[in-house]
Parts: sequence; C-alpha cells; structure tokens
Amino acid sequence: MSPVVVGVDGSEESLRALEWAAGEAQRRRQPLQILHSFSSPLVGAALVLAPAAPPENDLWHAAESTMATALARAQAVAPDIEVVTTALPHTEPVPVLLQHSREAELLVVGSRGLGEVASLLLGSVGTRLGTKAACPVVIVRGPVVARGPVVVGIADAGESDDLLAFALAHAARTASPVVLAHVSAEESAEESSPLPESDLARWRERFPGVGIDQESLIGQPGKTLMHAASRASLLVVGSHHHNEISALIHHSVSQNVLHHATCPVAVVPVQR
Repeated sequence: MSPVVVGVDGSEESLRALEWAAGEAQRRRQPLQILHSFSSPLVGAALVLAPAAPPENDLWHAAESTMATALARAQAVAPDIEVVTTALPHTEPVPVLLQHSREAELLVVGSRGLGEVASLLLGSVGTRLGTKAACPVVIVRGPVVARGPVVVGIADAGESDDLLAFALAHAARTASPVVLAHVSAEESAEESSPLPESDLARWRERFPGVGIDQESLIGQPGKTLMHAASRASLLVVGSHHHNEISALIHHSVSQNVLHHATCPVAVVPVQR
C-alpha cells in the first residue's frame, strides 16, 4: 500500500501537518510514513533556520525525541493507522521528500511562518515540491478548519479532471462540499466560463454525496483565490511537471497561495 508521507522537524507547525497527514492516512486507510532530517541547522520541510542547533553528539537524541513526539501525536489523532517511521541523517530534506514521493500516495509538509525570510524559503520549497513531486503535495498552513468547503482553483477546463478527482475524493472522505473557483483577471473575464453542466454530471454521478457549486471570480488571481478559500478546509490547485509552475499557480499567484493561504493547500500534478 502506498503511504501518506509527512516531513517533520519538531516545530509545532510541522506537528500540525503531521496531525493532518495522520487523519488523512486514516481516512484513506493507508499507512503513515514520518520523515525527519536532523543533520543540518536547516531542518524540516519549511527549510528555515533552527533557533539553536544542538551539539553534534546530541543530534541523535534530539532526533529521537522529535520522532517520539511525532509518533505520540499521530497515534493520538489516528490510533488505528499503521505508522512507519524513517529517520534521515546527513541529508537535505527536500531531495529525500521528492524521492519518497515516488512511492507515496500523498506528501504532506508544514510551514513555520517565521516572517519574510521563512516565507521566501517556504515559497522555494513549496515550488520545488509542487512541481517535482511524483504525487500530490499538501502544505499545511495555519489552523485547520475541519468542516469548511474544499475549494478548487481552475484556470481552464483542460486541467479540471485531475483536480476534481483529487478534490472530490477528499470531500467525500471528509463530508465536505466542493466549490469550483474560476478566477480571471478583469480584462479577460469574458474568456472565463464555468465547467459545462454535462461535464459535472459524471462527477456528481461518481460522488453522489458531495455537493458541487461553481463560482466565476474576477480579480488578481492569487488574492482572489485566497479570498474564496478563506473559510475552506482545503484549497486545491494544479501543477504541470516540466514547467516551473502551472498556469494557475505561477509567479505572484504561487507566492501568494503558498505564503499567505490560511488553509492547507494541495498541489496536484496535472497531465495535459
């Protein structure tokens, strides 16, 4: 079975991502794999400077403590899941996370939110994982809203199937409604149109218990999409491999979403 993989660094933010990943592993009935890198002062998925790295001979004990805390938190949230732990000394976290994404069903990381420098580093990591991971990536930011809608940012109908398959399956597991957000800049608003009802009919048939609404929004894409997802339990956007970032989350949109979204963000590989 493909695991849900989560990277932890001991911060409260990474433990919040761990809780989200444990809950999702339980909902998917998949094992949870916990990854922890402890050899560098640049630690964890957010790749931010640790406030005080312990002496070299204490690194192993610190890593054991971090993993024990992570295990206890995961088992408290989802006591019935299978947990596989992996400690990863002497390596940078991002390449290892990318390597594990090849066998993972989902990759989950957290953010620390320690100001502008941390945000810039998070944007770099989020972009690398979102464009290179072999599986969907969820970046957990801020407190998780358990019962909010799943908001899907759709730039065009050509990428909707991959995003809808991910979003509707998650919504079905969490008993959440889905909102399809079509965002266009004002000058090109006439080019934006909701998905045809005929396209949505097959998804409604496949997921009969999930309510699906559509919204056509006009404005700066990143800010408008974040506003639409302000009360969401999950924001789902697309990423095209072999491009730096997809048409939806490129440049300022990518930065805005990854830096400032107040809910978890799922970046889903899109096949074109």
